[in-house]
Amino acid sequence: MKYEPVIGLEVHIQLLTESKIFCSCSTKFGAEQNTHVCPICLGLPGVLPVLNEKVIEYAIKLALATNSRINKRSIFARKNYFYPDLPKGYQISQFEEPFCEFGRILIKVDGEKSREISLTRIHLEEDAGKSVHAESFVSKDETLVDVNRCGTPLLEIVSEPDFRTPKEAAAYLTRLRQIVRYLGVCDGNMEEGSMRCDANISVRPQGQEKLGVKTELKNMNSISSVEKALDFEIDRQISVLSEGGSISQETLLWDANRNVAEPMRSKEYSDDYRYFPEPDLVPVEVDEEWVDRVSQSMPELPLAKKQRFVQEFALPEYDAQVLSEDRAIADYFETAAQKVADKKAVSNMVMGEVLRVIKEQQIRVEDLKITPEYLSEIINMIDEGAISRNIAKKVFNRVAETGTAPRVVVEQEGLLQISDTSALEATLDQVLQENPNEVQAFLNGKEKVVGFLMGQVMRATSGKANPKSVNALLRKKLSDLKS
Repeated sequence: MKYEPVIGLEVHIQLLTESKIFCSCSTKFGAEQNTHVCPICLGLPGVLPVLNEKVIEYAIKLALATNSRINKRSIFARKNYFYPDLPKGYQISQFEEPFCEFGRILIKVDGEKSREISLTRIHLEEDAGKSVHAESFVSKDETLVDVNRCGTPLLEIVSEPDFRTPKEAAAYLTRLRQIVRYLGVCDGNMEEGSMRCDANISVRPQGQEKLGVKTELKNMNSISSVEKALDFEIDRQISVLSEGGSISQETLLWDANRNVAEPMRSKEYSDDYRYFPEPDLVPVEVDEEWVDRVSQSMPELPLAKKQRFVQEFALPEYDAQVLSEDRAIADYFETAAQKVADKKAVSNMVMGEVLRVIKEQQIRVEDLKITPEYLSEIINMIDEGAISRNIAKKVFNRVAETGTAPRVVVEQEGLLQISDTSALEATLDQVLQENPNEVQAFLNGKEKVVGFLMGQVMRATSGKANPKSVNALLRKKLSDLKS
């Protein structure tokens, strides 16, 4: 019997606000344990939470980017459960009346036609703390608690069970991470936990409408881990069912070191959390004016940017896709392209040299010493005939290393291209004199020899000779020898 996987994803993104969702404590990552905390984070008696307005603004942005319906009224609820890193004994979240619903995200897998993944809801909530039990300073049978993360603002994006393969889930996560980074609402760093994904998965006989019993996968700290964990769990469930067994509804933890998922606990139902309206917070009310104001600050989203790069700059689809993956890279390219006639040349340099330097130096594009203006200057110097393409790479590397203006580098290092035929005459004569066999081969009809002779001229001039001038002059001299 053939089985079909059914997958739904719950993604939490940590918002890039300076303070927490209900208090003024810092959200900065990496601080000393238990230093970003206050009575509100801990839920001590006599304190009241106050909603961070920036959180709502960021939620509106994501709602607009995913074409979700923003509810004019949403309410907070207490999600009750006991865990050591949840000092209040409950988490402030949303349940029956979430912030927005019915959104969609487009994905594309392996060149197939794009399709929509439907979103059930996006809701607001606070984060819990962190239990520490796998560090060198923690005893074997000990768990320490860091409450710095308590109260950090989150948006939870819940998809419909629309995925049928782990690759589709990976494509969705990649697209979602790209969107939140473009919006500037989350850095999308799964390794640091600012973007976290839980997966609900079941399998059913192909053609059957009824869903199978689902399990939940947790503890996946990268998109590749999500894909591997889903592959593992699909195979496990199919194996169990094929042998006549049954699937238990439970939560599984993914072990990336061993590439296995192991049971953590039986999976809860929503009733187990005893949701009830949060009595200390008023409903969130969002009017059209607020939505309109936020929409005016929305950036151009990646798919729209990709399409514009194809249409406005006549770039191939592949180039536009690569350049629009990251907003900072896209902005870098566009700034440089606006000052250059040959947009494809800019694209080639960004995809080649710029991305290479970023990878080698492990820096952000904003930290590059070669600015978009410097890049466009190098390409314009090629077009002017001031430097050759080979010399341009040398200039690029020197500018990327020192931050010196390209024209200054060319002048200081004597890299200006030699285009004057009178200046090239002596070099060409010397090359022809030193290579009589190749000259005779040309005279005997071997055209390919011209390439070798050109290479000798370029070497003699340290690459500074203008290739077009060299080619024209060389052919003239060889033709004169023929006659």
